[in-house]
Amino acid sequence: MSELELRERAATGEPAGLLVLHHGRGTDESDLLALADAIDPRRRLHVAAPRAPLTLAGSPGYHWYLVPRVGYPDPQSFFASYASLADFHDELWERTGIPPGRTVLGGFSMGCVMSYALGLGHGRPAPGGILALSGFIPTVEGWRADLAPRTGLPTFIAHGRRDGIIDVAFARRARELLAEAGLTVDYHESDAAHHVDPAHIPAATAWLARALGERSPDAPREQAGDEAPKVGGDSRQA
Repeated sequence: MSELELRERAATGEPAGLLVLHHGRGTDESDLLALADAIDPRRRLHVAAPRAPLTLAGSPGYHWYLVPRVGYPDPQSFFASYASLADFHDELWERTGIPPGRTVLGGFSMGCVMSYALGLGHGRPAPGGILALSGFIPTVEGWRADLAPRTGLPTFIAHGRRDGIIDVAFARRARELLAEAGLTVDYHESDAAHHVDPAHIPAATAWLARALGERSPDAPREQAGDEAPKVGGDSRQA
C-alpha cells in the first residue's frame, strides 16, 4: 500500500480523466495545484498530487531522489521513489476507476523526471499522455524507457532556454528520442528560466484536452499573460 501523502481536486461532475501532477524539488503536493486549475479550468479531470517521500537535512520541502549530477539520479533513492509512486498510481487507478489510458502523468523539474520514468518505464502501463515541464528523461542504471509499445503516446514538452538548473538541451534530446520512437510530441521552448512559463499554458490546456479525447476548450492564443498563475518554480538542481 502506498504511503505517499496527497492532495486531490475533484472534477465537476463525472471525470473525463485523471491528471496526476508530481512536484519539483524542495516543494510539496500543493505546489502544482494552481497549474491544474490553469490547464483544466472547467474541472473536467480528477486531479491527484502526491508528495515525494524524501526529506533532506538542511533542505526544505520534499524530494524524489538525490542529485549527484543533473540528468543522472542517485539509483537507490530514485528506485525507492519509483516503487512508491508505482504503488500510488496503481492504487489511484483502482480507487477512482479511471484507467491508465485516461490518465495524464505530469510534473515539473524533478517531478517531470518521475513522470517520464513511470510513464515510459518498462513494465509500467502506458498513460494517456505525459506533461513534461522543465525536466529530462533520466539516465539510471537498471531503468530503461520502453518506447516500442508507446507509439503515438501524446507528450507535451515545455522548457526555458534560460533555464540554469536543467539545460534546455535535455528537453531537445527528449523530443528527438521520443519523436524517433513514434510518440506524438508537442514541443515548446521560450526564453523562460527554471519555472513554468505562463506563455505555455494555453498550448498545454489545448493539448491536455486532445490527449484525453475531449473537445478542446476555447483557450486564448499562446502568449504571456499577466494574470496567468505562477506555478512550479524553484532554483535548485533536479
